[in-house]
Order: sequence, then C-alpha cells, then structure tokens
Amino acid sequence: MGRAICVYCSSSDLVDGAYFEAAEGLGRLIAEGGHTLVYGGGSIGLMGALARAVHQHRGRVIGVIPDSMVERELAYRDANELIVTDNMRQRKAVMDERADAFIALPGGFGTLEELIEALTHRQLKYHDKPAVIVNLNGFYDPLLRFFEHFIEQHFAKPKHRDSYRVVRDPVAAMVYLESG
Repeated sequence: MGRAICVYCSSSDLVDGAYFEAAEGLGRLIAEGGHTLVYGGGSIGLMGALARAVHQHRGRVIGVIPDSMVERELAYRDANELIVTDNMRQRKAVMDERADAFIALPGGFGTLEELIEALTHRQLKYHDKPAVIVNLNGFYDPLLRFFEHFIEQHFAKPKHRDSYRVVRDPVAAMVYLESG
C-alpha cells in the first residue's frame, strides 16, 4: 500500500511554467505509485495543478484548508476528502498527522513555514518521517546556503543535514521516498 505524501507548494498562478510541469509530474508520480496526496487543499497555483494531476491519473487527494480560504472559493472541491480547519495552525497539524512523508516543491512564505516546521519537528523527534526538498532549477539554493550558515555558526548541528534530502526534480523525490 502506498504512502500519504504531504506536498507543500505555491498557490500562485504567476510562477514559471516549469514549476507547473513539476507539480503536474509529481501528481502523476504520486498517483501512479499508489500513494495519496495530502496537501493544503487549494485549487489554484501549483497546489491546484498538483491535485488535478493526481486525479487525472486516478489517485487519491486529501485537501486540508482553513475555512477562511474555503469562503474565498479557493478550495479544491473535487478532493476525495476535504478537511476544513478553523485556522492555519490546525491545517498544518492535520497535514502532519495524515502524512507519512513530506515533499516541498518551490513556493513562497507559506511553503517555507510548513517545510521548516516539518524539519523542526523531525529534528526534535516528534516524527521520523522523510522530508524531501525539490530544488528545481536551483530554487532552494539560497535557503540551503542559509541552512549551511546555521551549521557554520553553530546554531544547528551538522547531523541536522540528515533531517532532509535535497533532490533536483520530482522523479528523484519519488525514487528516494519509494526506496526507503
């Protein structure tokens, strides 16, 4: 049986087409691998492209979205399961609880915040779920340099590099998750 894979990614419709292709490719791979997508429940941007791709390839989608976003018609109503929370903190808690693994595609502040929380919880041993950063086109290079700065300045230990895996594309992300 497949895993429940939580994917963090952008809700922007304005990003480069390469990021949409990656989201759609990841959605296809999740579905074809027999996995379930757990994600932020949005219908726009990379989030929407990802969820639609999972469905196009006969996969299962669990969306988790705060009620304030549902009210603005941003929810992916075709999700197999749409969980509506009171706020963003509850959303993250449900996503974390439902996930067996985490993947971060390129995204903005929300994606970064979700990724950092997942990594922090792994570091603190609240979970031991794999976390993968898809560094498509070097998108995460500045963040990864900043992580190294943490280590160089002794704000993090070198062993914390093991909290995440960096890959170049969705295919490598899925190969990593399916091999472990």
